[in-house]
Amino acid sequence: MARNLTQPDAHIPPDLIGLTQSVTPEQFERLCQEYSDLRLELTSTGELIVMPGTGSKTGMRNSDLNYQLRAWTISDGSGRCFDSSTIFALPNNARRSPDASWVRRERWDNLSERQQEGFAPICPDFVVELRSPSDRLATLHDKMLEYIANGASLGWLIDPFKRRVYVYKPDEELVVLENPEIVCGDPWLPGFKLKVDELW
Repeated sequence: MARNLTQPDAHIPPDLIGLTQSVTPEQFERLCQEYSDLRLELTSTGELIVMPGTGSKTGMRNSDLNYQLRAWTISDGSGRCFDSSTIFALPNNARRSPDASWVRRERWDNLSERQQEGFAPICPDFVVELRSPSDRLATLHDKMLEYIANGASLGWLIDPFKRRVYVYKPDEELVVLENPEIVCGDPWLPGFKLKVDELW
């Protein structure tokens, strides 16, 4: 669950709690360096948010999710995958870190070494958000729509508590899969089959 840093929270450094002005991308980068132990994101309107640490079961699910995507990425060879600690600089100026993501190799290779080392100025082609107990579904839904609006071709929102997968694609209606065993990435990620039942 994202928290506005203007709200008191015992887990947020006191000097961040009073941060009420709109944060610029440059300020955000400095804050990430200064508070490297926090998981921070930035909305397109400059709102600084903090993502709480995950519980053990969510961490286990996320590890399995990234393992499956990584295994396919290695065998396929057409792109690069990233874990939940990766922050991307989206075209709308938001700074987001999906739980798992993938970028086509030609798009990644077009970035400079400096861009690749920093918050890459690119929206992943494929993004996954994995709901944790503290996440509001409406907030994650908005986040998925933001990815699609900024260039993602495919997005999956996985809700292990209701055993649902929400599938997002540009210019298409939202598809809701009830208790699927496998979700396929074709044609964008040809041959990628996520064994979702292992995440329940």
